[in-house]
Amino acid sequence: MDINNPYGPQLPNEQPPIEPKKRNGKRRGIAGYFFSGLAGVLVGALLVWFLIPSVVTNLPSGGETKSNETTKQTQQLSVDVTTDVTDAVEKASSAVVGITNIQSVTNFWNQSEATEGVGTGSGVIYKKEDGKAYVITNYHVIENAKSVEVTLADGSKVEANIVGEDIWTDLAVLAIDDTGIETVIEFGDSDALKQGETVIAIGNPLGLDFYGSVTTGVVSGKDRAVPVDLNGDGIEDWQSEVLQTDAAINPGNSGGALINLAGQLIGINSMKISESTVEGMGLAIPVNSAIPIIEDLEQNGKVNRPSMGITLIDLTNVPAFHQKETLKLPKEVTTGVVVDEVVEGTPAAIAGMKSYDVIVEMDGEKVENTIELRKHLYNEKETGDELKVKVYRQGEIVELTLLLKQSSEL
Repeated sequence: MDINNPYGPQLPNEQPPIEPKKRNGKRRGIAGYFFSGLAGVLVGALLVWFLIPSVVTNLPSGGETKSNETTKQTQQLSVDVTTDVTDAVEKASSAVVGITNIQSVTNFWNQSEATEGVGTGSGVIYKKEDGKAYVITNYHVIENAKSVEVTLADGSKVEANIVGEDIWTDLAVLAIDDTGIETVIEFGDSDALKQGETVIAIGNPLGLDFYGSVTTGVVSGKDRAVPVDLNGDGIEDWQSEVLQTDAAINPGNSGGALINLAGQLIGINSMKISESTVEGMGLAIPVNSAIPIIEDLEQNGKVNRPSMGITLIDLTNVPAFHQKETLKLPKEVTTGVVVDEVVEGTPAAIAGMKSYDVIVEMDGEKVENTIELRKHLYNEKETGDELKVKVYRQGEIVELTLLLKQSSEL
């Protein structure tokens, strides 16, 4: 035996035997596994402890499960919004009424007559006096009416009397019993309006189903002149001076109120250009122009305007041949008003005016057409005034002086 190899001789390719491990080393390995496992269990327990509340919160709760959290409820807040527009509407809207034009209608089948409303519009209560309330509206709203019915803000309907009407300014005044009427609109100053100023239109567009509708806009333009054909012959008879606004004005708004932010009446809604190429262009009669007409209608039932006693034709409507051969006008005279007929006993006849005279000047101001003649006569002159007229008669200038009278006196 080799003392250096106690296990005996080593065979070829034979591995030396593994020496057995000591026992205390084995104990240390088992303890390590034990403590590692215990630490894992503790960590897992802690994770479960933290995760369980969130899992429980997300689980569907039964009918008997109670939550510690306060149940949230939807809250509805009521806010009282007040603006200059709402204040103005509240102040003035009750003074705006509905107008129904009632006419006689013949039944085609039995030829019997009955009355029915043939159109609606709007009006504005502007005065209370002696048990009556006075309403201003448009002439075309009550034109040819057999009777007129007014619908008040509370829905009640009352019969109205026509106090006066004027086709030239498209205005009319009605009177109703003032029982139950509390709101009367306040007149403003239409001359003080500024372009771009906010205005509000109140009326009944498209009929009484839309009673008291409110639209807003601005003053688009002042002192607009709009030609008007009064008798439907296709010829312009007059130019209405109006306010232009982009506040929506539709059929049924006619006669309604155009007010400022103070709730004051500054215009009577009168017309709307409704061509397909035009939008947002409403027109109203300025209240400063309407007030003198209202006063005349109240007192006289009509507007007393001075009259000359003649019928007129624009020179531009006369063929060139007759301008030269019949009227014998100089070539430079291309505008003016031709006297067609002179009524006997009128201011024109007394002053010596004759048919075929061509009026070119009145009180030193050039006159180019019948509209300009009427505007000067109706706006600048009164009954009893003298009117100086310059005419061409057979190519010669003749000057005449007329003493104006009321048309009703002729």
